[in-house]
Amino acid sequence: MEPQKPRKENDNSELLRNAASLSGVAIQMGVTIFLGNLLGEWLDQKFEKTFLEDTFTLLAVFLSIYLVIKKVMALNK
Repeated sequence: MEPQKPRKENDNSELLRNAASLSGVAIQMGVTIFLGNLLGEWLDQKFEKTFLEDTFTLLAVFLSIYLVIKKVMALNK
């Protein structure tokens, strides 16, 4: 096991930048799911169906998880 190297100033700023980026991802995830729910609710009312709200909300959840994974993979490069 190797001893840890002291952190440099650039490491701290990069860590802060990554943390800020990931906090933005959380907001993006919430907004994506909320808008998917609103779209599904509107389509339910327009076409007098009962399953579109659930369907679009679930699709928005999958989309937001995909975007989070994509962002985390980009940060690891």
